[in-house]
Amino acid sequence: MVRKRISTGSPFEETAGYSRAVVTGNWCFVSGTTGYDYASMAMPDDVATQCRNALATIDRALDEAGFARSDIVRARYVVTDASFADIVFPVLGEFFAGIRPAAAMTVSGLIRPEMKIEIDVTALRD
Repeated sequence: MVRKRISTGSPFEETAGYSRAVVTGNWCFVSGTTGYDYASMAMPDDVATQCRNALATIDRALDEAGFARSDIVRARYVVTDASFADIVFPVLGEFFAGIRPAAAMTVSGLIRPEMKIEIDVTALRD
């Protein structure tokens, strides 16, 4: 089976040796995505904006891979503070309205102090 690798052009992808997404067969695996605005390489301070940015990056990766948001079957969220959950739930609820993938949220540190949320998804095309 041929693998297709998707890149956003982020310098992190090359430095760390990963792809934003990998497609194999009917599956698309989108890597952990933080809230950078890749046009400016700036990280907003608030977690809700970081969440929206991460989801927009995920949408672009899925689109480039030939998948739709509605193909998402699994989502994992990492927040750096439990209090952020109540802030991002409405953003996630709006993004995943009607999709409702299996999901999990954990609280953990991320690799840079400005990062407050990281999201990865798995999509399956029928």
